[in-house]
Amino acid sequence: MFDTILVPLDGSQLADCVLPHVAAIARPFDAEITLLRMLEKNQAGTSAQLFDLVNWQINKTRSALYLDKIHARFQKLNIRTRTAVQEGLVADGITEYAQNQGMKLIVLSSHGRNGLTQWGISSVTQKIILSAQTSLLIIRAHQYGALLEAPFYRHILVPLDGSQRAENVLPIVTQLAHFHKSQVHLVQVVQTPEMARQMPPAREDVDLSNRIVARNQEEAERYLEQLKSRSYLEGLAIKTHLLTSENAAVALHQLVDQENIEMVALSAHGYSGNHQWPYGSMVNNFILYGRVPLLIVQDLPAKQESPPVDTQSSERAER
Repeated sequence: MFDTILVPLDGSQLADCVLPHVAAIARPFDAEITLLRMLEKNQAGTSAQLFDLVNWQINKTRSALYLDKIHARFQKLNIRTRTAVQEGLVADGITEYAQNQGMKLIVLSSHGRNGLTQWGISSVTQKIILSAQTSLLIIRAHQYGALLEAPFYRHILVPLDGSQRAENVLPIVTQLAHFHKSQVHLVQVVQTPEMARQMPPAREDVDLSNRIVARNQEEAERYLEQLKSRSYLEGLAIKTHLLTSENAAVALHQLVDQENIEMVALSAHGYSGNHQWPYGSMVNNFILYGRVPLLIVQDLPAKQESPPVDTQSSERAER
């Protein structure tokens, strides 16, 4: 599962907000984490090369010291940690490093050193999310906390659609919930059929819509009951929710608020997900508009490895 975790950091307080969550998710999986600082490659001309070299060495040293301090804090928690300093384009460098090193999970802050914006995620975070070939944990940058005050994810929401692809998230959530003694909320939303909007629906159209909804509700209720009896969920606090709504995303966001959800966990794709796109529509909605940590479990196989990011790197390891 998540035995290797990549944590890109840029030295800002907003990016550092992921650290309590890194501790919280590394422990259940006995994972080794890699703290990565990606230094932006300077595009200056040849006349500035000497200055760039000195500046690179200064930034490299500062970044290594910054990562070493965080490394020491994780050591006190008995979490295996490595550090790496790389030079390159930030988003591309992070995703290539994750692929080349076989990382199973990337933990990202929604925003970093450029500050908070009106958008749900920064442009750099968006590039990483769209190009990463691994699972992701996205932390909302306003959620600060000390490293020793790791969140416990007391309530985890798992939206499902009845497909095996959506259930891809369950083994991960099960291990996480056993460790943190979380209550797992399994939810399925039955959507009301979209009707023709050019005129008021006829009586037979309304009756047809009601019959479809009732049939889907019956199937969803049976499915959720079967899920609760799965052996790997034994011993967990499970709560099921069967919702009916014209808009599944709106219904799920409302449930997050009502149940004080502390993490939403989704498979990258559901039954209608197309492998041509990295994520399904519901995942994309929560990436942009979610307000709590979002765990995305990738269900697509990783592509062939790309060339190394850069030969100039500094790595330290404590095993």
